[in-house]
Amino acid sequence: MPNPGQPLIRRGDQGTAVFRAQRALRRTPDLSVALDGDFGPDTEAAVERFQEGAGLDVDGIVGDDTWAALPNGGPMPLLKAGSKGDVVRDLQEVLISGSEDGDWPSPGEADGDFGAETKASVEGFQEWGQVDVDGIVGDKTWAVPLHAANSTLETAVGLDWAED
Repeated sequence: MPNPGQPLIRRGDQGTAVFRAQRALRRTPDLSVALDGDFGPDTEAAVERFQEGAGLDVDGIVGDDTWAALPNGGPMPLLKAGSKGDVVRDLQEVLISGSEDGDWPSPGEADGDFGAETKASVEGFQEWGQVDVDGIVGDKTWAVPLHAANSTLETAVGLDWAED
């Protein structure tokens, strides 16, 4: 199960379970869902659209059946200067591809080491994506839509990196 042990959530709820549901809804993909941790009318409408498309009872409430049908809503890893590993390499490869259009600087070689060039590339990507420019790849940066239809940075890098 991609979202084990999650509570029932509905309009008016706030917090980490709501963030998880919003991430999962964006991954369906429904890029209209804001990642704000607030289960408001827009999140409720997105849940209803998902439930209808998945053949579930349409009630706008995220209960066991909806959680089970949603993709993993766990966060992507937080990446920043000093981070290392395959997820950093995969991020660098996506940033290199996008930098070819001149929208942001290249991170240099895809070596799996989040150094100064990768930080500068992330900052350029954040500016391009109109999110806070801090050089740290967190929820808002992962959620930036790319030019490709229904694609975000996180889906381009790979949802295999989402944490449970």
